[in-house]
Amino acid sequence: MTFHHAAPPPVPPPEPLSDPPSAAGPGPRPRVPTATYRLQLQPRFPFAAARAAVPYLASLGVSHLHLSPVLEAVPGSTHGYDVVDHAAVRGELGGEEGLRELARAAHAHGLGLIVDIVPNHMAVPVPARLNQALWEVLRDGQASPYARWFDIDWDAQDGKVLLPVLAGQLGDELKHLTVARDVLRYHDHRFPLRRGTERLPLPELLDAQWYRLGWWRLARTELNYRRFFTISELIAVRVEDPEVFTATHATLSRLCREGVIDGLRVDHPDGLADPAAYLRRLAEATGGRWTVVEKILSPGEPLPEDWPVAGTTGYDALRHLDGLFLDPGGLASLTGLYRETVGVDADRGGDWPATVRRAAHKVVSHELAAEVERLVRCATRLCADSPRLRDHAPWALRTAVRELLVRLPVYRPYATAGAPARPADAALLDEAARGARTAFAVAEEARAVDVVRDAALGRLGDGPRQRDFCARFAQTAAALRAKSVEDTAFYRYVPLLSAAEVGGDPGHPVVDAAAFHAFCARLAADWPDTGTVVSTHDTKRSADVRARLAALTELPGPWGRLLARLPGGAPDPHVAWLAWQTALGMGFPEVERLVPAVLKSVREAGLRTTWTEQNGGYEEAVAAFLAAGPGEPRGSLGSAFAAFNRELDAPARVNALGAALLHLTMPGVPDVYMGTEHAYLALVDPDNRRPPEFRPALLADLDRGRAATGLSAEKLRLTATALRLRRRHPEWFGAPGGYAPLFAEGPAAEHCVAFARAGSAITAVTRLSQRLAEAGGWADTALPLPPGHWRDLLTGRTAERRWPLGELFDRLPVALLARA
Repeated sequence: MTFHHAAPPPVPPPEPLSDPPSAAGPGPRPRVPTATYRLQLQPRFPFAAARAAVPYLASLGVSHLHLSPVLEAVPGSTHGYDVVDHAAVRGELGGEEGLRELARAAHAHGLGLIVDIVPNHMAVPVPARLNQALWEVLRDGQASPYARWFDIDWDAQDGKVLLPVLAGQLGDELKHLTVARDVLRYHDHRFPLRRGTERLPLPELLDAQWYRLGWWRLARTELNYRRFFTISELIAVRVEDPEVFTATHATLSRLCREGVIDGLRVDHPDGLADPAAYLRRLAEATGGRWTVVEKILSPGEPLPEDWPVAGTTGYDALRHLDGLFLDPGGLASLTGLYRETVGVDADRGGDWPATVRRAAHKVVSHELAAEVERLVRCATRLCADSPRLRDHAPWALRTAVRELLVRLPVYRPYATAGAPARPADAALLDEAARGARTAFAVAEEARAVDVVRDAALGRLGDGPRQRDFCARFAQTAAALRAKSVEDTAFYRYVPLLSAAEVGGDPGHPVVDAAAFHAFCARLAADWPDTGTVVSTHDTKRSADVRARLAALTELPGPWGRLLARLPGGAPDPHVAWLAWQTALGMGFPEVERLVPAVLKSVREAGLRTTWTEQNGGYEEAVAAFLAAGPGEPRGSLGSAFAAFNRELDAPARVNALGAALLHLTMPGVPDVYMGTEHAYLALVDPDNRRPPEFRPALLADLDRGRAATGLSAEKLRLTATALRLRRRHPEWFGAPGGYAPLFAEGPAAEHCVAFARAGSAITAVTRLSQRLAEAGGWADTALPLPPGHWRDLLTGRTAERRWPLGELFDRLPVALLARA
């Protein structure tokens, strides 16, 4: 047969695509990036380290560096999303001068800078003085000019801010509270004192403050400030207030005007009261820089057309790319094996919709209880303001709020008080309302659902309470969706771990070629400059780990036979399934990385242990099982596991290279996560946030004609070839380039996905390679080519009119063709 999985023969070096990139000179930076490269900054990888990587990254072929947040954050933060000062560039990274030096180095190599910004929240740091704005609010209460900054419900908690920082109940912790130098101390915490209260006895002093120190467990039900999801250490910012926007964006806007920053990634826009208004203000303040938003789109959900952005950060692209490499029949077999082996209840991981429903009900009534109560208080006041709406009991409004929230299939609606609701939002909430009414036994009491629905859609006027409810309902919906789906159900329903990815749909993860082409055509027509990703700092597994796991859908039988040979010892079959798949995705499991990733998974799943109610005995049993089995397979088990790993290597290679090339050439601006230009096997954070490993020597060797052997070298050559082609011909891959599917002809046509950009570049990749091999290979299947003479930039070979796929893919399972 013409298709095989053996190691490819040496590949002749391609001709240079352009002059050496590092010698290209600065030149004008494109307004729209041709490709970005994500760098996760932290004290161990500051601006200076990024600056040292600039020549290599310029040589790789990207047009812009994509930096994680650069403003002042909590000391030691490895991510930077816990901002404490919007006016300063983070000192631990090198300060503003370090950022400017990085920009100068990047510009000298023709690169721009994209910066991640965090408008939704700030940190509640330890000590609190690190956030000076919050410190002044805690000291002066609502009289502080910064009180308008933070989304605090001052009507709750008797006009105080609840700070859930105590390790136990107040009576038990009083002995750890002291006053010194006009500061209240509790272990490492420091809090300001209201003026004139310094000399009061401790009990009276505590009662006299504008804040209330409380047991950390009170956050679930008593918290009166909006936070990021359920993280009490991150307090929401009211960026919808023009003065707050101006104050919190002044430094970033200035750096944009001065040419230091060339574009923006907006973190978590669904947390904002009015994302469209915010984005319009941002575009005006930054001069219309290229901007993408971290918006998670559910299947079939469009990005709002009135958002002045280039598109999303690309999780919708990730879902389509991953789904293309799943075998539907094999996935069904794998899912059946999972249910038989794990034996969990339908709503605890056995069935996807049932699992999501149970998780949503639990989160909305427990973790987000405080947020729901704020909505109930607001709804109660709305009803009290109108004789037409009175006599709805708080319990009925509470039930209506919960039942509507859990039935929303998207992150949130985008309604504005007093304005007509979008038809899509109205339809979603109407459908949710039909289901929510079934929670009531009395039809008249079910009318509370209509009140809450109309309030969520902004139909009850445009007064302050209606505006507040409309915004808070949407913000709570987004938090619920993230916590119940991404952070709970994804860890409970695990027949195929790679399907449980940010933006994914584990219940229906398969994407056929027609759906992929349709998606790409929509991007090319509507959002040609959107972002696309396959790995990020937030993905639960890197693209190459997911490529290995996707191959399981082509080998469900061998996987089942391997599972039958594995020894017992796991605390439960669910964690055994999860652990062995995680180890398989790593390829060569390392117990010191596997243990924290699996422990995070079982805590997020919340079936036997959680972050806040940890089951110490269970977690110790999980760690012992991992150390004895999946983390370091030994003896005959190790031989069997290694043999199956080798069997997985070939289809995993096909998946990894295919996904990489599609990502780099499909419509949109690809974002390459640090280190993923070569083989990169990373698990959930913090594993995926380790300082990157660059390989400039390997890239230089490849440029000199070294044969690409091994996945790292193959992937690096592919990445550099595609990125340099994009940079040389941005018109082929940007808005003018369009998108035209190409279709192979022959018995194995379904195993090839191909498309043309601007009639000048062709991408062709192999999919479901194991099934292809079992069916006899490519046989006489060929790819018809548009008129012209075509050259494969990865192998140097040329053809016209028709290229037999057995020849096109005999060295690599992918091809990137350009008109010769």
